[in-house]
Amino acid sequence: MSTVDHPQVESSLEGLLKQVRPRLKTVFTRYRIPPQDTEDILQQALMALVYRKESIRDPEAWLVGTVRNKCLLYWREHRRKLYETVDAAVLEVVAGPVGPDQERAHLRHDLAQALERLPERCRSLLWMRYRQGYDPPELAERLGYSPSSIGKVTTRCLAALTRHLFASGICRRKTE
Repeated sequence: MSTVDHPQVESSLEGLLKQVRPRLKTVFTRYRIPPQDTEDILQQALMALVYRKESIRDPEAWLVGTVRNKCLLYWREHRRKLYETVDAAVLEVVAGPVGPDQERAHLRHDLAQALERLPERCRSLLWMRYRQGYDPPELAERLGYSPSSIGKVTTRCLAALTRHLFASGICRRKTE
């Protein structure tokens, strides 16, 4: 449905946006959403508003709340991608040649130091994952976790490892 086909919807959205824009700007600032991504988040929220407008009593409050939730989802997705990147990089380092032998030795040493600073359960889990090649069901069985919870435990351990890698300067945040 195009708002051009329904001018009253377009004008009501424009009025709503004009009224709520200062609050939305505060939400985007509070959640530190990069300017290039704020418009996408707002577009998603507005599309949801248009599809659900019949059941929404207070469109302004609903829109602000929805944008707030979408900001949280934005950062969760960002974190998930970061952990997946670290996971893939660690697997690559321990799997084989990444560069010259000396560089690989330094990377392995730095990684071992970061792993040493983790709690015992994370050290065990990540050691078994990276050095011994266990997959999630095997990890769950060996470490006494339920198969449904091993993913969350692994993510928490990857998060802790990622924090240590950034804190020690081994990894640097990508700036775009």
